[in-house]
Amino acid sequence: MEFMSWVWVVNFLSLLYIFPMKTIDLRSDTVTRPSDGMYEAMRVAEVGDDVLGDDPTVKLLQQKVASLFDREDALYVPSGTMANQIALKVSSQPGWELLCDRECHVVNYEVAGPVVHSSLLINLLTTDRGMVTAEMVRQSIRPINLHCPLTKMVTLENTHNRHGGTILPQEEIISVRQVCDEFGLHLHLDGARIWNAHVATGIPLSELTRPFHTISVCLSKGLGAPIGSVIVGTKEFISKCLRERKLFGGGMRQVGFLAAAGLYALENNIDRLKEDHANARMLAEELSTFDCFEIDLSRVETNIVIIDLVNDMTADELLTKINNVGVLAVPFGPKRIRMVTHLDLSAEDCRDAIERLRSVLS
Repeated sequence: MEFMSWVWVVNFLSLLYIFPMKTIDLRSDTVTRPSDGMYEAMRVAEVGDDVLGDDPTVKLLQQKVASLFDREDALYVPSGTMANQIALKVSSQPGWELLCDRECHVVNYEVAGPVVHSSLLINLLTTDRGMVTAEMVRQSIRPINLHCPLTKMVTLENTHNRHGGTILPQEEIISVRQVCDEFGLHLHLDGARIWNAHVATGIPLSELTRPFHTISVCLSKGLGAPIGSVIVGTKEFISKCLRERKLFGGGMRQVGFLAAAGLYALENNIDRLKEDHANARMLAEELSTFDCFEIDLSRVETNIVIIDLVNDMTADELLTKINNVGVLAVPFGPKRIRMVTHLDLSAEDCRDAIERLRSVLS
């Protein structure tokens, strides 16, 4: 009987070698791969030289995005970081002060871009759920005198990555714009995941973003395109951004096949984000029952789950354990990890991830 048990184990391990366990990649919604439909759209896309303004598919994408946000114009760029940094540079002067949440992407994940590219002084504000409030803005504006920089810009991030995919309250955003108008401040939106906020709230994209002077949105996260972000604003603003895109090295030639992926994403992958939100909620609720985890379920509003470790394990130690059973996540601090659901993961994949974690952490 003991011999037969070992035979079963050997056979099972042999099957794992022949049919390797599927990797469940929860590191980010940037890890998605184009679907068959997206690949076909890319294959048949009409292209031209976009630096010369000749790519018809890029033009169509830019028109589509500008229309969705009820703005005059838009500009396709390679990345969200470039989109944010171009928007800030075009809208600012060296030495201005930028107000933002201390956990925002513009500061934490863009390699000091506001300082390097635009010579901005950054005032990091500690917020609840990523919302720099109207009162915070009002209290942070410096007096105009010989000794102080000019407080001239505010940036918000919606949804907010490091706060767990939280959605900024629309009424407060409107109040922030009112203070900005009162004091002559520029309000920029890092809207990389604004699609998630739109689907979760039901508020139209144009309404969600109306308070902002300038906007950046991402096509390569929840929407599943392989590359690309879009800057949105007035025609005058976008014409200035076009010049900066060239300076940043972001001018691409026959890029219509990538723009076609973005168009496909806009037409097919926005409404389905609700599936990612449901999967994140299920994942969070199940993992919150683990003794070693603490999850603030009130912050699981979209597709991001932040997990705090309440035992002796570090984030790196936990990630090693779960990597061994084919589940990937990222560290978000010494005792914190992040998981993100996306279109390449089904509800069954998320349930499978839960059981694999249970097997190594029970």
